[in-house]
Amino acid sequence: MPTTGHVFIATSLDGFIARPDGSLDWLLSRDDPAEDHGYDAFIATMDCIVMGRGTFDSVLQFPEWHYALPVFVLSQTLATVPDGLHGKVTPIDLSPADTMRRLSEMGHRRAYIDGGQVIQSFLRDGLIRDMTITTAPVLLGAGRPLFGSLPKDIPLIHETTRAFPSGLVQSTWRIA
Repeated sequence: MPTTGHVFIATSLDGFIARPDGSLDWLLSRDDPAEDHGYDAFIATMDCIVMGRGTFDSVLQFPEWHYALPVFVLSQTLATVPDGLHGKVTPIDLSPADTMRRLSEMGHRRAYIDGGQVIQSFLRDGLIRDMTITTAPVLLGAGRPLFGSLPKDIPLIHETTRAFPSGLVQSTWRIA
């Protein structure tokens, strides 16, 4: 059984996942611990995480490493991982399709795909099965977009939409 890719990410209303400098302050300020946005339930269904170098560098800024699953960082330049993350993080310099083949060979069935450019490349290659996108009620005007150019349309099937008291709106889409 091949590994499938799944997305769980937040955007501003105008479609940015981070400010131009990579900052997530606009999103972190809306984090209400009383609201369950489903991340824990989502991550419990995953076997591993695939992220890009930019996302990896961003999460290294957090006070602690919060991933229990194996993390594969797609990068042509990351040769070694920081102390304390050996055995938790594996740099991988493969195409999206080859990455999924390698994960499948390793026994991983469901991969959480994270990071704007990585999500875009996996979408272009038809390697994403579904996406849960949480939209924050804020316009940033500029930043790092979730979606980029595509060689063709990608039809989606709407699964669910939930609205939260904080103003966040979360929709799950299956790739048709």
